[in-house]
Amino acid sequence: MAQSVLGMGGVGKSTLALHYARGYLTGGQGPVWWIEATSPAAIVAGLASLATSLNPVHAARPLDEAAEWAVAWLQGHTGWLLVLDNAEDSAHLRPHLGRLNTGQVLVTTRRDLPWQHLGTPLRLDTLTPRTSLAVLQKITERTGAAHADVLAELAAELGHLPLALQQAGAYLAQTRTTADRYLAQLRADPAGVLAATTPGDPHQRTIAQLWSVALGAVRDADTDAVNLLRILAHYAPDPLPRHVLDTALPTPQAVDRSLGVLAAYSMVTLSSTTVTTHRLVQAVLRTTTPLAIPLPRRRGIRRFVMPVTPRAALHPSVMAMRLLRDAMPQCSPAEVRGWQVWQTLLPHVQSVMGHQHDDSVAYLSLLLNETAFYLRARGQAVEALPLVERALRVTEVELGPEHPDTAVRLGNLARTLSALGRYQEALPLEERALRVTEVELGPEHPDTAVCLGNLASTLHELGRYREALLLAERALEITEEELGAQHPHTALRLGNLARTVNALGRYREALPLAERALEITEAELGPDHPDTAVRLGNLARTVSALGRYREALPLEERALRVAETVLGPDHPDTAVCLGNLARAFRAVRQPREALQLEERALRVAETVLGPDHPATAVRLGNLARTFSALGRLEEALPLAERALEITESALGPDHPDTAVRLGNLARTLHALSRPEGALPLEERALEVTESALGPDHPDAALRLGNLASTFSALGRLEEALPLAERALEITESALGPNHPHTALRLGNLASTFSALGRLEEALPLAERTLEITESVLGPDHPDMTVRHGNIVRIRQMLESSEGA
Repeated sequence: MAQSVLGMGGVGKSTLALHYARGYLTGGQGPVWWIEATSPAAIVAGLASLATSLNPVHAARPLDEAAEWAVAWLQGHTGWLLVLDNAEDSAHLRPHLGRLNTGQVLVTTRRDLPWQHLGTPLRLDTLTPRTSLAVLQKITERTGAAHADVLAELAAELGHLPLALQQAGAYLAQTRTTADRYLAQLRADPAGVLAATTPGDPHQRTIAQLWSVALGAVRDADTDAVNLLRILAHYAPDPLPRHVLDTALPTPQAVDRSLGVLAAYSMVTLSSTTVTTHRLVQAVLRTTTPLAIPLPRRRGIRRFVMPVTPRAALHPSVMAMRLLRDAMPQCSPAEVRGWQVWQTLLPHVQSVMGHQHDDSVAYLSLLLNETAFYLRARGQAVEALPLVERALRVTEVELGPEHPDTAVRLGNLARTLSALGRYQEALPLEERALRVTEVELGPEHPDTAVCLGNLASTLHELGRYREALLLAERALEITEEELGAQHPHTALRLGNLARTVNALGRYREALPLAERALEITEAELGPDHPDTAVRLGNLARTVSALGRYREALPLEERALRVAETVLGPDHPDTAVCLGNLARAFRAVRQPREALQLEERALRVAETVLGPDHPATAVRLGNLARTFSALGRLEEALPLAERALEITESALGPDHPDTAVRLGNLARTLHALSRPEGALPLEERALEVTESALGPDHPDAALRLGNLASTFSALGRLEEALPLAERALEITESALGPNHPHTALRLGNLASTFSALGRLEEALPLAERTLEITESVLGPDHPDMTVRHGNIVRIRQMLESSEGA
């Protein structure tokens, strides 16, 4: 009976065989003999040694005759175990295996080949992280919790390879070196560290020795395979799609052949679609890689591939980068259809860029930029930032500060900073990008429209809506003229313009823009595209601002479904959709439905964007409002305070969002019967709003109304009255006579008149409030009870005064 054990050098094949042999001897099952089977001569020598051991007379005979006698002896006996260690070729064993069937033959090999007469091979893999840690702890006798983390990190760096763990553990135990020192040395010089034997044990086998032999065998078999392995050394130790390597050699067939050689020597793990290289193999090869390898001749040139001279040569890291660049999806990194490919390539892109320290490499800029774009689209702006910063540096060095591509990199860096809430840092980058693009490409170029739109978005986030409006209008005009009325970019410009018009309180003007943006996006990109979710949310916000809350709700629900399905439950855009839907539920007086959505939106924002991001402040503020609506005011208060603190720090004390947070905190204090604490907040909120948005903005009316309510609560009714009257005047003018907010202002003014004893003036206001509320929100809306109650109360007071 024969069995083979297969695996890469250092995975523990010989150790397993030795353990089995010792057990065989201990069990008294029969004799055991060990032969190094690296070549036919070594096998013959090993069998001859067996013959001499059995009968010393064979020491004087020729090796082949002694070996033949040993085979005959084995054929005539049972119960023996013959270990053929490190077999290189099945042809070397074939003359013997067919004749050795009365005992057990155990073959160890790193060669992944079809081994006849050996049945199904036992394939050894690396250890689990837990087992690796246990091995190091046992060898080093460092079992305390203080050592566990660094030993676990060392085990991971060694790729959980048994021989590497044994080698490292023995070195640590003998030299009393700290694990973190050994780890630092390993990272700095993996080849040297893996070649070092334990002091006092010069015969110890090392990982470097094993792989040096294997690499030499691969080189003898196929020089291209060695070059391919040196390229693979710069990728991550994760499965790499095989198609990435298709152009690494002159033909895909040559690539397949070389991969087959590498797999045969267990230097890589190969499947039909992927190739994986052990991290230690990679580390050693990276530090022993020649300066350059030949660049293959290729007939076909794929996208982005630059023509090269036939004899050109590239460093393996550059080759690895170029192959990845050629394998990038053809579509924009923002397109969801390319994300699966991007996610597969991402660890390899990050690994290659981490090993490439020469920023002058021509392939680097595009790879950095596209990867950063993908990460930002996936909501991973933190990870994208260092890549896009480096992309800008590379492009400026390569092409100069005034090149259009430099402007693109400036814009991408600005977009990434904006995604992180760092709008003030983004602004000068957007301005510079626009200047360069206008000069180099002209004022009517589509790229100029992109820069205009990006700058408008940044100004919008900074609360500078009037400045943003002019840029957004110009961006739309250029895009529509150059790309057409139905282009997705036109829809983007329409949506952004609608958002800014909305922020200026011009909701009726925003509505057709938002509707058209959604229509184009759905037609061009489909109903389940992330951009469609954005357009749905924008339209819902505009419809809601117009007081049509019931129409907004299904739009927000659909936007959330699309975002969750396409982007995932933990994407920042999904958090926005969750918050928007919660707001819609709150608008129709369903705070319980809103609560879970708000809490989930806050968790996503804090996790993905961080606790100090302006978007996190929005989520905190909205959750505070929902708690207030549920009467849970003590829980609402610290959330509203934290929301204000973040917003003021991130956006400044004069930003419109700061006014919102001031107003929300004031409302919470007011509800807690602390109007004296609310008053300065309301006054400051009004001041900021009027300064930033103008005295006739609907938000200014909101601030006036809230301040009037606070004055009323403090008994300062004469001061409250003109504020309430002005709030009504602005709201009616901006939103119309039948808007729910108009009803709210009428009701507040009626309450002020009532408190002043001016009941004849209060009653018609209260009656009109009821009429608008019933017409717009329906007879079953919770506000109807309040409106009826106010009318009844005023009428009773009138009757009492008349009776008196």
